[in-house]
Amino acid sequence: MLSNKQNNISLDDATLSKSALKTYFKIAALWKLNSEQSMTLLGLDSRSTYFKWKKHPESAKLTLDKLERLSYIFGIYKSLQMLLPKPESADAWIKRPNAATPFQGRSALDRMLSGHVADLYVVRQYLDAQRGWS
Repeated sequence: MLSNKQNNISLDDATLSKSALKTYFKIAALWKLNSEQSMTLLGLDSRSTYFKWKKHPESAKLTLDKLERLSYIFGIYKSLQMLLPKPESADAWIKRPNAATPFQGRSALDRMLSGHVADLYVVRQYLDAQRGWS
């Protein structure tokens, strides 16, 4: 028989996964990401897992890598909403070419689509600096 402590951990993991993925899929829709782009940002290579998580986010078992990726994406989204108060502008920013050093004329999305979690970090760090949080 499982103790309450063990049950709470499992429930918390399921609740966290469900909430995090539901939030992520809303952001992905606002950013108008296709499924391939969305999978890359999540660090997934399995289409079946991606669509399973999209349909049943509570079934996901998020690794630390996935949680780290989601944390950066949520921070990027929040920073954009604060820096660009028009939601449409904030959501479109990631696809616009950017002359800033981290992007070298490419868009932030191009940078993030390298598949490396470090590139999510760089975009988040850039936006935090723009907000004066460096």
